[in-house]
Amino acid sequence: MTEEQEVFLKHIQKQGLKRTAQRDLILDVFLHTEGHVSGEDLYQLVREKDPTVGQTTVYRTLRLLTDAGLAREVRFGDGRAHYEHNYKHEHHDHMICSECGKIIEFYSPELEAIQDAMAAKYKFKLTEHLLRMIGVCSTCRRSSAKPAPRKELAAHAAKSTRR
Repeated sequence: MTEEQEVFLKHIQKQGLKRTAQRDLILDVFLHTEGHVSGEDLYQLVREKDPTVGQTTVYRTLRLLTDAGLAREVRFGDGRAHYEHNYKHEHHDHMICSECGKIIEFYSPELEAIQDAMAAKYKFKLTEHLLRMIGVCSTCRRSSAKPAPRKELAAHAAKSTRR
């Protein structure tokens, strides 16, 4: 049994719940995902392995994983909750491209120091924080900076001169 499985088992036992094959499968699938997964994404991955697992079971198990400290819920502004590994994973923040949805994880000791200083200044005890920066990634900026093909330029120029 892995350390994560032990943590999960202890947590569900504290909740008065039993270990089930479906919960074990959901945990296993989640632990083998990389990056950020939505509840719907995880449900589809689990159904590939066992089509009898219901969507409600996946969402309830995600809540248990989050409460156990194995998963962390993050929101990227698309209206859906996403989950990432949390147990023994270093803290990081996110930059999200508003054009393509790309998510860049980063850690900045300078930003951490500023946050700590702001908390101290206002006598605020931080228990956690989430930083989400939204902008346009370099790939999308390069794509939008490309000149239009000559045919499109000619068509645009023709429309402009007709006025």
